[in-house]
This record gives sequence, structure tokens and C-alpha cells, in this order.
Amino acid sequence: MWERLWVDVHLATDAGGTGQPGGDYFGAIPNGAIATAQGRIAWVGRQADLPDAPQQLATEVISCNGYWMTAGLVDPHTHLVFGGDRSEEFAERLQGVSYQDIARRGGGILSTVRATREASEETLLHLALKRARRLVANGVTTLEIKSGYGLTLEDELKQLRVARAISRHLPLRVHTTFLGAHALPPEFSGRQGDYVTHLCDTILPTVAEAGLADSVDAFCETIAFQPFEVERIFEAAQRWNLPLRLHADQMSDLGGGYLAARWKALSADHVEYVSEASVRAMGEAGTVAMLLPGAFYFVRERQLPPIALFREHGVAMGLATDCNPGTSPILSPTGVMNMACTLFRLTPGEALAGHTHIAAKALGLSEKIGRLQCGMAADMAIWDVSGPHELSYWIGGVVPVERIFGGVPDQGIV
Repeated sequence: MWERLWVDVHLATDAGGTGQPGGDYFGAIPNGAIATAQGRIAWVGRQADLPDAPQQLATEVISCNGYWMTAGLVDPHTHLVFGGDRSEEFAERLQGVSYQDIARRGGGILSTVRATREASEETLLHLALKRARRLVANGVTTLEIKSGYGLTLEDELKQLRVARAISRHLPLRVHTTFLGAHALPPEFSGRQGDYVTHLCDTILPTVAEAGLADSVDAFCETIAFQPFEVERIFEAAQRWNLPLRLHADQMSDLGGGYLAARWKALSADHVEYVSEASVRAMGEAGTVAMLLPGAFYFVRERQLPPIALFREHGVAMGLATDCNPGTSPILSPTGVMNMACTLFRLTPGEALAGHTHIAAKALGLSEKIGRLQCGMAADMAIWDVSGPHELSYWIGGVVPVERIFGGVPDQGIV
């Protein structure tokens, strides 16, 4: 007997989502039913095709009152664990103060590094949980969190321990990413090569031995780390069998997309300036193009990511909030979906796929989460909408009626 059976529900299974516009992009099953057992989806289909009366099939039968159900949302790129606040810098930039001037006087990312280093583990956890609860309330069931605001061995470990602890406080899957190559710490000023060596020989091995990272990322950009330095970090990560991610081609074309593809990285993220040659390589390698419209919007970027090229070369397009204090202070996945449709011209189907099964692919979890299919984790969200397209219509104004994690509802339908 199944543990729970949801009936009177329309299902957006996402089973057929391919990343291309047109067609039934949502894998829709109107008037459906879905059952769970032992934390997984045990049956999904039309309610009329149930093998017996609902009460004979499950311990608990739940009516969804004609609402829509999707897979739980996946947020595959965030910097959720940080100390401090940079809202005053935001106000200064609006008054004409340049980012460079703010950085020269110790602001920018280094101000977040200082605040994160000074904060205790308990304080960082308290702050991160406040942000994570907002994401949970918005339908997120799987969350990626990067380090990169510590930039010392102890502070990177501290960030990753806090990220791991979130899943002990909230019903949430957490994927942790080591991003030691996020910026050059002040104590290594003028010695970037030495810092890369320190990352490869000391910090990354210690993080790996502690089991605190599920993947490794780097910021490949003119203001951050060069491709040859990223390759050193990727080589070190592969020695520890850690999957790769890459902040790539956000501000210029350094060949980051091609680099990510050549190393079989799970994703190349931002990619506004990625070249067609890199896009072609990403399609051949199966590397996800992780689009971050929140950052695009907040920094007022004008270079659009090459959506048509991604479609042409079969590159799956994921979406994430990129929640961070400097360039993307957003905690609404549906807001991101609206931005992706409005700014980048994704279809609502592409946007939902980008925050479910393609986001799962970018974490190496596509066989476990992201679709309403038998055998998948029973992570789901129920929405009072006219159809799944409406999730991308409201500008962050839609939240789920109920969220289900591992087959267990967070609360009753209201």
C-alpha cells in the first residue's frame, strides 16, 4: 500500500522537457494522481487509470482541489552563506559612485569576505537559515550553496560546515560547492600564483578529506582567475573525484564555456559573452548553460546570453537565483523564471525545466530529482495557478500552496 496518494490534481511531470520551444513542454497530465512510498514517487498518471479506489491504495488520500503540481524547484547556484550587508553600496552606486571606487576603499566582495571571516559559525547559520527558509517557502527542495567568502582554510571550512548544517534544520537537500577560487584574498595581494598553489595543495585537499564539498567551482574572468589557473584547480579537483562547475564568460569571452566543456564540467554559469565555438563544445560535452538573470538584471548588463545558439546546439539551459549580497540579492525562483522569460525570451516551459530537471542535471542529480516520474525522489510543489505557464507570469508573486519533501507535506493545503 502506498503511503500517500494525491488526487484531483493536474501534473506538470516535465517528462518531455528538452530545452526547445514549442510542443507540450510541461509533460502535462490533466486530472492526474500521484502516489509516494518510502520517500519516492511510486505511481503517476491519470486518476482515471488508478488500479483501484484511492482509499484502497494508500494510507492517506489527499485532494488537491484541482491545483497544479510540479517537481520541487532546484536552485543550483547560490552564495547563501555570508556575513554582512551590502545594501548601502547598492544605494551608493545608484548615486553615481563606481564599483571600482567602492572596492578601492575596501568594499565590494572583500567587504563580504571580512564580514564572513568575522562572523561566528552560529551567526552565519542563523543568517543562512533565514534566507533558506525563504527559498523553501518559494518551493525549493534542493539547494546548492558555494563557499568563496572565506578564502582561508578555516573560513572556507566554516562556510561549508554551515551549508551542510542547513539540511539538518530544514527539509531540504543541500549540495555544497567549494569556490576557493572566487577572488584573491588580501593577504595574497600580488601573489595570485601562490594562492592558486595554496588552493590546490592545501585548502582543496583538506575540504575533500573532510567530505564537505560535492563539487568544485572557480571564477574564470579577467578580474578573477585566468584559464590556465582554473585548469590547475580542475586538475586538483579531479584527483579527488569532485565534479566541476565554472563561473564562465560573464564579463568577457575568455573561452570559459569551452574550458568547462573540455573538462566535462557539469555547468558553465553566467555565459553572457560565450562564443559560438564554446557553445558548440558545451553541446557536445553535455555541459549545462546556467543562466543567472538576477545578476544580469541587478548589474544592468546589456550583453544577452546567446539563447538561440544554446537551442541550436542542444545546450540545456538551467536557471538559478545566484543569491548573493553583491550582484543578485534575490530569493524568488519564480521571479527568476519571469526574468528569464522577459529578459532572455525563454519560454515558460524552458523556464520551469531550467529550475527543475535541468537544474538537477547541473548538480549531477538528474537521475534522482527534478521530474514527476516513478522512482524519483518525492519532492514536489503544489500551486494554485491556471497552468504551469503562470509560474513565469507573476514577477515573484506565486508561492506554492504546499511543498512536499521526500513524500512528506510541509503543511496541510490551505
